[in-house]
Amino acid sequence: MSRPGQNEKRFDPRDTTLKFVNRPDDLDPMPPEEGDQGLRAEMSCGHAVTPQSLTGWCRSLLDQGQYKFKCPALKDGTVQQCGAVWSYQEVRRLAVLTPEEMQHFEENMGRLAAAEYCDFKTCPGCKTYVERSDLTNLCVECLVCAEDNDDEFQFCWQCSKPWKGPAPRSDRCGNDGCINHDLELLRTCKTTALPQVQGVDACPSIRACPTCGQRVEHDKTGCKNIICPRCQVEFCFVCLKLTPECLQTSSYFIPCSDGVAPRQTSIPVWRRN
Repeated sequence: MSRPGQNEKRFDPRDTTLKFVNRPDDLDPMPPEEGDQGLRAEMSCGHAVTPQSLTGWCRSLLDQGQYKFKCPALKDGTVQQCGAVWSYQEVRRLAVLTPEEMQHFEENMGRLAAAEYCDFKTCPGCKTYVERSDLTNLCVECLVCAEDNDDEFQFCWQCSKPWKGPAPRSDRCGNDGCINHDLELLRTCKTTALPQVQGVDACPSIRACPTCGQRVEHDKTGCKNIICPRCQVEFCFVCLKLTPECLQTSSYFIPCSDGVAPRQTSIPVWRRN
């Protein structure tokens, strides 16, 4: 059976900066096609890749909201993933990225990194980006507008309208219709069942990560624990405790002593220290 695009990329055999190896591709469990003479090169972690498999894996990570490229290959003789982090420079070189692919990777990596490390929005007045320093206060002052107009300009981080009412506030401003849509979704979402977790047949289908507040859903397969795509912390979707604490009174497929946590009425603020 042929694999479309498998031979679109190849290493340059004259490239002396790469370590070529004569063993299977660790990222692609399928055996090579008959007559396939494509070279495999060794990553910094010691696992072998082809440009095509490396490109495919790293693109899949970007599609999942991950901009740090980790090796998924298994360590020799174990069922544990390698987990080594590859630099973008290494990925770009060994994946033999095209100019179009480099643009795609770099734009998405920049966007994801900004979303993780910065809390910013466009000012409704001057349209410049404003970063919020106090994540518990929805009232934000735009210094650009203040300098241009010789007067302070405050707007609501939640509804993007000029600020109305007393400040600071963490729930809403005084404008009509100023609501937290994520909180509303947590309040009104349907319930779901986790078929492989004992007794969990009515759990809120959407949760806010207890560490960073990222909105997450469970795919209804496997155990009750999930890893947040933003902060990478593993927690129990059922009781909302971090996994190590939850497992003190339970297992991966049995709810802990506190059972199903009720719908969340607030969203945790990520303390990125």
